[in-house]
Amino acid sequence: MNNIDKLKQKKAEALLGGGEKRIASQHKKGKLTARERIDLLLDKETFEEIGMLVTHRSTDFGMEKQKFYGDGVVTGYGKINDRLVYVYSQDFTVFGGSLSETHAKKICKIMDLAMENGAPIIGLNDSGGARIQEGVVSLGGYADIFYKNTRASGVIPQISAIMGPCAGGAVYSPAITDFIMMVEQSSYMFVTGPNVVKTVTHEEVTSEDLGGAEAHASKSGVTHFTAKHEADCIKQLKKLMSYIPQNCEDKAPIYEYELGNEQRAKLNHLIPENPNQPYDMKEVIEEVVDEDSFFEVHKQYAENIVVGFARIAGRSIGVVANQPASLAGVLDINSSKKAARFVRFCDAFNIPLLVLVDVPGFLPGTDQEWNGIISNGAKLLYALSEATVPKVTVITRKAYGGAYDVMNSKHIGADLNFAFPNAEIAVMGAKGASEIIFRKEIAASDNPEKKLAEKEAEYKEKFANPYRAAAHGYIDEVVVPTDIRLKLIKGFKMLENKVCNLPRKKHGNIPL
Repeated sequence: MNNIDKLKQKKAEALLGGGEKRIASQHKKGKLTARERIDLLLDKETFEEIGMLVTHRSTDFGMEKQKFYGDGVVTGYGKINDRLVYVYSQDFTVFGGSLSETHAKKICKIMDLAMENGAPIIGLNDSGGARIQEGVVSLGGYADIFYKNTRASGVIPQISAIMGPCAGGAVYSPAITDFIMMVEQSSYMFVTGPNVVKTVTHEEVTSEDLGGAEAHASKSGVTHFTAKHEADCIKQLKKLMSYIPQNCEDKAPIYEYELGNEQRAKLNHLIPENPNQPYDMKEVIEEVVDEDSFFEVHKQYAENIVVGFARIAGRSIGVVANQPASLAGVLDINSSKKAARFVRFCDAFNIPLLVLVDVPGFLPGTDQEWNGIISNGAKLLYALSEATVPKVTVITRKAYGGAYDVMNSKHIGADLNFAFPNAEIAVMGAKGASEIIFRKEIAASDNPEKKLAEKEAEYKEKFANPYRAAAHGYIDEVVVPTDIRLKLIKGFKMLENKVCNLPRKKHGNIPL
């Protein structure tokens, strides 16, 4: 056999991973192989593999007799929509995708290249965890990856797709990355599995209930996106990539857009006159952004706030919006954390922010106070105050109390603040305020209920409108709802070259 034939044979072996039987087993579970996933993700014929012939170095427990080219992970680079990306895809057919010293080194190598060349890194995770035959060496490999994830944070986008098991130390790399995607019924994440949970806490729970896609999408908020199957997951990943830039020095792709009739008559009727009647803020979002461009993030978690990417006149923006259809749109612990994390991503990667406000305040109660609504609410306040990207606010209806300040008010650095004519900007609702301000007068009245109603009407006349705030310059313009889209197009265009110089410091200390 000549040298070229020998090379071809080795490459053929590498392409088979753990062998045809194990590939068949992977397919039987409804899962794709590591290479099939890369083929779906990247533009056709753009993938260039690095480290195809790497093998592990372990000689304990008979491991020297079991060697597979690639050592359980496929690494390399290619393009998505003609843009450079780096990718690693764990191969469950080789030692269950377990992480060894050389497996980790391959991932670290590709992460280094991503950092040096300023391009996103995408991890397709399908691994049983650390390779126990290698002991502390495999644990060290995980720590090397965590360290590089942290150094890359805010420099290049990092996306993790969980395509199978992700347990123990393996979960922390995805947790540091910017976005996590999970596949329903076939992927799960947990620090300790059901057997350990049963031993320690005596709870009986399935892998799916403990750390499946549904659990992490709705209960913990660990995952940002869920998909019905792997092809859907990869499709969503590619869509996400279309909204974000290559790195922190770059800007997101701009799509061609021609101005037409930008009036949106539907907006004049979407928001009820009754301030206590709910409506779906997503309908407002759909009207103000480019058609079919809204891509929601964290859809099933903390539904009282909506976050996601969209485009306005072809330009990528991040949207943060209170949702009156869920918990009346109040801010609570989970919604504050969800929005703060999203705001910080957008700010790190030069994506302007649109904040739509209809917020009656922070959620009261012992549960919220004892679990830290103060420090958690402060996360959103900190994130928006810290952000230097263009920031535009539209108050669609209510903006009460400290929540008015937190939701990108002029006072914390918003560039443009608009309000609809029915907007209410006050310390609290008219009824509660009147009961405090006119307490003595109401108590002394022959008809307290009638007097309260009179005083409530008086307070409404003063504060249940946007004009007091506009008089102080806190609102730049009161806008007829149908005209707001054009105002946003012009506003974001005007702000596209915004530069903001921050005080010199190592980094701030966000209330974690």
